[in-house]
Amino acid sequence: MRVDLSVGIAKKVLSYHRSLPNFAATPLSNLYNLGVHLGIKGFFVKDESYRLGLNAFKVLGAGYAMGKWMGAKLGIPDEELSFERLTTPEAAKQLGTVTFVSATDGNHGRGVAWTAQQMGHEAVIYMPKGTAAERLENIRACGAKAEILPMNYDECVDKAAADAKKYGWVLVQDTAFEGYEEVPTWIMQGYLTMALEAAGQLEGVVPTHVFLQAGVGSMPGAVAGLMADYYGEEKPTVVIVEPNKASCVYQTAAAGSIQTVSGDMDTIMAGLACGRPNPVAWDVLAQTTEFAVSCPDWVAAHGMRVLGNPLKGDPRIISGESGAVTAGLMTALMQREDLVWLRNRLHLNKDSVILCFSTEGDTDMQNYRSIVWDGKYPNAE
Repeated sequence: MRVDLSVGIAKKVLSYHRSLPNFAATPLSNLYNLGVHLGIKGFFVKDESYRLGLNAFKVLGAGYAMGKWMGAKLGIPDEELSFERLTTPEAAKQLGTVTFVSATDGNHGRGVAWTAQQMGHEAVIYMPKGTAAERLENIRACGAKAEILPMNYDECVDKAAADAKKYGWVLVQDTAFEGYEEVPTWIMQGYLTMALEAAGQLEGVVPTHVFLQAGVGSMPGAVAGLMADYYGEEKPTVVIVEPNKASCVYQTAAAGSIQTVSGDMDTIMAGLACGRPNPVAWDVLAQTTEFAVSCPDWVAAHGMRVLGNPLKGDPRIISGESGAVTAGLMTALMQREDLVWLRNRLHLNKDSVILCFSTEGDTDMQNYRSIVWDGKYPNAE
């Protein structure tokens, strides 16, 4: 299934998001002094910790997909889709109370729960073993029924899909599988808002490289697709970044066909601990992405410390484990002699302008402080 990730679609998605309560664009931070320190021309980070008070970007995808699903049921054209249209008394009467179900490592489920609460519906969220209690409670605070199961992420996805079929719930998952492609496609389109905002905030500066973290690949697929359409022949080099314990996109890129990672996937990058790529997203990534890199956990921890302790004059960014890995990789590449080979392979130099997305804030505050304050997961020698 092909997904439209064009600028035209992105503008429609952004128009819908702007109808949400208290919606505002998240800041694009210019880390000018860090760029000078690293010997590059520019370093920009989109800070998604400000997204709708939810400390992460995921609500963009989940919220848009849920809106699209409700709009389809109500017969509302895309051009007229808005929060107001979806929450009228007439809409409530026609839809009844809908139960949305999803599996999550935290941020996606919180987006589903928040959207259901705002729209007057219900949510059931399944979370994998090892999930931080704070992430569970944040979802419950949005009115959802949520629980941590003795399963990994992909097994939770399977349970959510099975229960949706069993109970007549609506599955909201960002990974596609046979017979389930429409909602994941809408979720990818929801992420276009983040990319379109960033492109506009750059104010004519064209990035040479965009570093994007991957779980199932939906977010980087969406951003890479938009960048290709937005910049055309000036499209930046796209680098996918993953934890080495859950490197399903990296392994898929190496093999040239969909690969699955199994097991516990016990990485600190909980939001990226996914074992099966979204095949719809992979089709986009295969056409728009030049590199994929698999990283140990210290790279994410390094990024958290760098962003949280900026050089004088640069803005501070509170970035969580999954949010900071791209900045962590970028700074390590420019500073470490043992990574010169990879820096050269990616063509990073004094003319490079880098764009990263900090996709989450301190969604696990205890672990954030253990890393940034106490030095947990120190840089490898």
